[in-house]
Amino acid sequence: MFSRRHPYLFFILVFCSIISVTVTIIPILFMFFINDTDITQSIKADGEKVGIIEIIGTIVDAKPVLKDLKKLREDVSIKAIILRIDSPGGGVGPSQEIYKEIRKTIQVKRVIASMGSVAASGGYYVAAAADGIIANPGTITGSIGVIMGFTNIEDLLQKIGLSSIIVKSREFKDIGSPLRKMTDKEKKILQNFVNTIHMQFVKAIAEGRKMDISKVELIADGRIFSGEEAKEIGLIDQIGNMEDAINWAGQLSGIKGKIVPVYAREKKFSLWEYIMGKSPEDLLNNLIENRLFKYGYVP
Repeated sequence: MFSRRHPYLFFILVFCSIISVTVTIIPILFMFFINDTDITQSIKADGEKVGIIEIIGTIVDAKPVLKDLKKLREDVSIKAIILRIDSPGGGVGPSQEIYKEIRKTIQVKRVIASMGSVAASGGYYVAAAADGIIANPGTITGSIGVIMGFTNIEDLLQKIGLSSIIVKSREFKDIGSPLRKMTDKEKKILQNFVNTIHMQFVKAIAEGRKMDISKVELIADGRIFSGEEAKEIGLIDQIGNMEDAINWAGQLSGIKGKIVPVYAREKKFSLWEYIMGKSPEDLLNNLIENRLFKYGYVP
């Protein structure tokens, strides 16, 4: 009866039901019939293992990478570690934490950084800590520098008749406020701060890459390089892909026979990612404010 009285509404309800069932059933089928990674086969396969840690997207939280590094470092079955980096950079603190943990790890096992499409700024910072770096000819890398960004909306507020009232304990407590123009004294303070963090970046590269600080300073002006250019100036060691990185790590660690790559974390099927196309972490990364100081490549 309902379908006769309201044929269009009935059709819409049926159509929506079909879509809902499809969206629900297809991911479940994928979970059962499609394995997102071959880690299980890798663990069971014959051969000596090389661990792989992925550093993908903006570097905002060091904890997962630190956990993976410790796990693979302490696993006696893992002979070497690959850092697969595909990152435009990120927060200063997280990048420095990962760098330090890699430097700790290379005292125990060989670590090779394999660059994907982009490993710039903070992405290059963490790569520089490894025993060696390999990149594709067209990998975007470099962008050595620190950036802070601020937006001033004072004029906009005046146009719409809004004003702000700030109560602060000392002169510089609201430094960088978007509600007023920045003073020359404040700019000087922030510039000195950025310069200090920048020199930390330069020194870390000089240490990791065994380069003179003066040579690093010449190229640490924020510019980007292709993988080929980076090799010419000593920022990377080899041109190659992920398989080349695995073979290189195997050679450095003394593996004679078959090399079995094992990911530090198994990739699990995500209904959210299947529907949205991005993980919640990626969506969060996209919302990170540019006003935060960071090691970041800005395209």
